[in-house]
Amino acid sequence: MIVPVIVSGGVGSRLWPASRVSHPKPFLQLEDGRSLLQNTYLRAASIGDINDIVTITAHDSSFKTTAEYEKCGADVTNHLLLEPMGRDTAAATAVASLYVAETFGPDASILFLAADHVIRDVDAFRAAVDLAADRAAAGQIATFGIRPAQAETGYGYIEVDGERAVRFVEKPDRETAEHYVKSGRFLWNSGMFCFAAGTMIEAMEQHCPDILSASRESLERASRQTIDAGHLETTLDTESFGRVPKISIDYAIMEKVSNLSVIPADIGWSDVGTWSSLSESYAADEKGNTVVGDAALVDANNCFVSAEDRLIGLVGVDDIAVVDTRDATLIVNKDKAQNVKALYEKLRDDGHEAHASFPTGYRPWGSYTILDEGAGYKVKRIEVRPGGCLSLQSHKHRSEHWTVVQGVAHIVNGDDNLVLNPNESTYIECGHIHRMENRGSEPMTLIEVQTGSYLGEDDIVRYEDIYGRS
Repeated sequence: MIVPVIVSGGVGSRLWPASRVSHPKPFLQLEDGRSLLQNTYLRAASIGDINDIVTITAHDSSFKTTAEYEKCGADVTNHLLLEPMGRDTAAATAVASLYVAETFGPDASILFLAADHVIRDVDAFRAAVDLAADRAAAGQIATFGIRPAQAETGYGYIEVDGERAVRFVEKPDRETAEHYVKSGRFLWNSGMFCFAAGTMIEAMEQHCPDILSASRESLERASRQTIDAGHLETTLDTESFGRVPKISIDYAIMEKVSNLSVIPADIGWSDVGTWSSLSESYAADEKGNTVVGDAALVDANNCFVSAEDRLIGLVGVDDIAVVDTRDATLIVNKDKAQNVKALYEKLRDDGHEAHASFPTGYRPWGSYTILDEGAGYKVKRIEVRPGGCLSLQSHKHRSEHWTVVQGVAHIVNGDDNLVLNPNESTYIECGHIHRMENRGSEPMTLIEVQTGSYLGEDDIVRYEDIYGRS
């Protein structure tokens, strides 16, 4: 039995400004119209007789993850393990192994997949998985090593001797990477593994018992709920999970075990970690340019443009990536694409909100987009999905005007219960308890105008909430 475990975490800071804390890399959309997460999910669902898929992700990403999966339509049971904070891949591996052993038995094989990879040759991937599953059944831990297409400084490497891993090495400089590729003894470290749940638990008991112990406690003390027949959620205990040492699975286990087996794989793999590598997943024109959105290029070569809301023009430039979102624009030489992480870290350290959030924020009920703001006011477009319901809430520092532009809104405003159609509105006085709900089968949209002395998202008191946030 193979149980795919998808690890969906990490900001993807090198893909700023499209990837941020509130909308991390796995949710980025590719040329085929699907996100990295959706493609990973569909690959996992296509492997043999798969009935269950386990996903480890942040608690705040649970509703976005289930929404992505529901668009895929795969007929499997989804198990979501929700982390209260990120603790790196050793913690994710421990929790997944314990959960799979508990749910499916210690002999069940785990196919450990990252949610943010591109794999172009799915048939070759399935063949590699079959081989890895055989080795997992024989008590080995199988890791997928990718034959390097070029000297890449953005990937870790595995030095191999036949099927044996000699050592794992971190991202090298250019000269070292060229030596690795020339030697023929090094593979890219894909971060994908296959092992029996019981095998990994035994390895962790020997090499990192502190990680295993705290992970086991976080699972034992977890809260569990069934959202519907297809989604089972387990929210890990915050206090005990916070005590799990933050370390990668490579350092915690893979460099220490004697039963590690390497499977060389030619599967068209990329972790699309930078704008330069992401651009390679799109078709380019005769001058090597790739455009997503609206752009005009004159005398430009080997450029990548992603334009979200407006026209981007390039004249007389080569080898650059331009990424334009509603609130931020990135311009970077493709050869320096790895250094976008340093820019992200500067924004984070300076406290700039653009490192974490977009003008569009996603919630279990739908989304909101900030259209305009200034001293004492903010204008939002709020979109509520069918069946979506905001919490029963109040604000201490602001009043709100709501105008419906699409659909029908069922509204609580103080003591009044209202049904508003398009072009109808209501005024929410500061301090009044209120709520909006979409009981229809189509999306509902309204424009919200906030006025007051403080307009932060944290000015909210929740009294009731169907999503468990009150």
